[in-house]
Amino acid sequence: MMSRIERPARLAAVLLVTLAVAACAGTQNRHTDPERDPWEGYNRKIHSFNMKFDRYLGRPVAVAYDTVMPDPLQRGVANFFRNLDYPVTFFNQLMQGKFRESGISTSRFLFNTVFGLLGFFDVATRVGMPAYDEDFGQTLATWGWTDSRYLVMPFLGPFTVRDTLGRSFYGYLHPISYAIREEDMYAPLIIDLIQRRASFLDADAALEEAYDPYTLVRDSYLQNREFKIYDGDPPVTDYDAFLEDEP
Repeated sequence: MMSRIERPARLAAVLLVTLAVAACAGTQNRHTDPERDPWEGYNRKIHSFNMKFDRYLGRPVAVAYDTVMPDPLQRGVANFFRNLDYPVTFFNQLMQGKFRESGISTSRFLFNTVFGLLGFFDVATRVGMPAYDEDFGQTLATWGWTDSRYLVMPFLGPFTVRDTLGRSFYGYLHPISYAIREEDMYAPLIIDLIQRRASFLDADAALEEAYDPYTLVRDSYLQNREFKIYDGDPPVTDYDAFLEDEP
């Protein structure tokens, strides 16, 4: 039986260990990027849920699809669905004042639809027409909402608050969303999601080997969004400013 002296000592030791573990967990889960990701604790939980969902359903389905579908057919399916993104891209190019690019997107859509069998073949790229990818999240950024908190959505994955709101306009413009809303047709959405997941199978190994998969996904997403918002030419960080002495 522990003495009266041993009991408080043991209790204090347990308390110290508990506090130390909690502090480590808090540092790992909530403070890797407090400026861009202040909700990291919540985001990590949703990220973990999404990874489990992907492990048991998303990835096995994508692997099966990749196994039975030859690469040329996969490229054709991907081309077809990217061709359907045209209304979203065109609308947001107009909202951003990119009238020249909107004309190119229109030409590209018509060219691939007519000569590429509804977009299954990307003949526009072969003749030198550039491809654009615009959404309302990028439009909001060009209107001034440049900084937005990182937010992981259940099943959908990484977003920001700005991009989540921007995504809400997606359903009014995209043909797939229209088919779901008006015709209750979910097959195109399911095929598109499977194709998208299959296209990332090569990245699974890097994600599994990462020291912290959560931060890898988050930082990759935020960098990619910045790249798109600035049309491939994001501002360069002024590191010299960090070295200047404060007055």
